[in-house]
Amino acid sequence: MTRPAADLAADLSGLNCPLPILRTKKALASLAGGQLLQVTCTDPATPTDFAAFCKQTGNALVEHWVEDGKFLFLIQKRAD
Repeated sequence: MTRPAADLAADLSGLNCPLPILRTKKALASLAGGQLLQVTCTDPATPTDFAAFCKQTGNALVEHWVEDGKFLFLIQKRAD
């Protein structure tokens, strides 16, 4: 399966809650509605945190996966 290309990528490896969510919120603010953000994290709580964050903010968690021990998320910014 081919993943869509992200418009912006943020490597948040080494950061623990709540910093990945706060940095993701800031990165999403720089995107237009419909654009994609790829986030890389190492905090094991991030799968649950990002699912809740997207549900609360209306952004779409398009996909999440684990690669080389890191958690990756593809988030589509909600339409403005």
